[in-house]
Amino acid sequence: GVVTAMSIASNRSNTYKSEAIASGTMLTVERNFGSVKSSVRGDSLESAKTSMSRASDSSGVSDDSSWSHITGGTSKPHKGNDPRGKAIHAVRIRDGVLGMSHFRLLKRLGCGDIGSVYLSELSGTRCYFAMKVMDKASLASRKKLNRAQTEREILQLLDHPFLPTLYTHFETDRFSCLVMEFCPGGDLHTLRQKQPGKYFSEYAARFYAAEVLLAIEYLHMLGVVYRDLKPENVLVRDDGHIMLSDFDLSLRCAVSPTLIRTSAFDSDPRRAGGSFCVQPTCMEPTSACIQPACFIPKLFGQKSKKKTRKTRSELGQSAINLPELLAEPTSARSMSFVGTHEYLAPEIIKGEGHGSAVDWWTFGIFLHELLYGKTPFKGSGNRATLFNVVGQQLKFPESPSTSYAGRDLIRGLLAKEPQQRLGVKRGATEIKQHPFFEGVNWALIRCSTPPEVPRPVEAELPVKYGVSEAVASTNKRVVGADAKSSGKYLDFEFF
Repeated sequence: GVVTAMSIASNRSNTYKSEAIASGTMLTVERNFGSVKSSVRGDSLESAKTSMSRASDSSGVSDDSSWSHITGGTSKPHKGNDPRGKAIHAVRIRDGVLGMSHFRLLKRLGCGDIGSVYLSELSGTRCYFAMKVMDKASLASRKKLNRAQTEREILQLLDHPFLPTLYTHFETDRFSCLVMEFCPGGDLHTLRQKQPGKYFSEYAARFYAAEVLLAIEYLHMLGVVYRDLKPENVLVRDDGHIMLSDFDLSLRCAVSPTLIRTSAFDSDPRRAGGSFCVQPTCMEPTSACIQPACFIPKLFGQKSKKKTRKTRSELGQSAINLPELLAEPTSARSMSFVGTHEYLAPEIIKGEGHGSAVDWWTFGIFLHELLYGKTPFKGSGNRATLFNVVGQQLKFPESPSTSYAGRDLIRGLLAKEPQQRLGVKRGATEIKQHPFFEGVNWALIRCSTPPEVPRPVEAELPVKYGVSEAVASTNKRVVGADAKSSGKYLDFEFF
């Protein structure tokens, strides 16, 4: 029962991560899916079974140009015209290798369990990046090298508008550095605190939730169970759209994305007996991008109701066989106790093993926090919170008032039993068809107007900045989860 669950939670607390700081669903299926299959073995393999150690060259610096075989040279069509990527490439062509000397660290953006993130500029380019700096000796002593490798490997796979771009990676004798996209809008937790009442409007919550949903759908297609969704890990890019971050707790596993042909107007899974599957391996190879969000076209808006009925009538029989994308890593199983207390799924707390359904639970908690300004099961302490997650029934606050559709979606996502949870059978497709998301044009979501657009990067910089100032401002310290609990700090000597 609950008491047993609490005992399990207590015994595993030393492995618990206490803190961390679209048309987007265009997917290059053949390329990325092939990369995943080549790097994953068995039904459920965590990257923790491999080692991160890599020798540096005589100069003490090595970059990712020597291990392009890991990604198979996969092209990234979503970043084809990115000036930051071009600037990185130009420097590598000129100097042959990238290192710390090519970047100016401007200020520390935040710190997490395995490293610290800095706003950095590629010298002489006015191109800004988020650089994650990890002390290899510290990671090794805390047995977290594998988590760092997991994050790096996942970042190498990604090519999606709402997920990070890993521009380059390099190592010095002491540090391992990931150079990624900088998001000037901060995170959704900070942004929520600035809202009236400290919660988002339903329009804003729908906007952010929709983009997060597409990011999770893409991760699941790659065989990645995210496991760490929370507002602190959802960043706001310079255009106001979101970017998911932090993948060191993610689980990698095998997955077989499948096209299931069903009626576009009848999404009831109980009628799926007449559907048939098209396995990706049986499909004719193509280099074109597949847009799963467009497989089931929907016409939204109050003014288009008549047109929608007319279109449905005109489509007739041709609408019956439109395919849906099913890309849930259903074979994923893990016994790890990872996550943030208020976001932990019941099956994780009870130690029953968990799979991709945990991402739909955390998505429900995430949406609840956006709409109400707080999570639904928070107790007076961590232990009370875990008790509530396992045994307390979901109750919605009386204020603020929200739509029935919003509450119904949260209720479906927060089913205590994973097999009863919305999304567990048909993945993101099932959730996208919920009435809460009516009006969302999934195919053109990047063209929609964000609730807020952050100020330009330059507006956030100090009048005078340089490497020495930036490093000094951090006091050369970064706090890890273990250091926080023991009251000790790790020194980072950058230069």
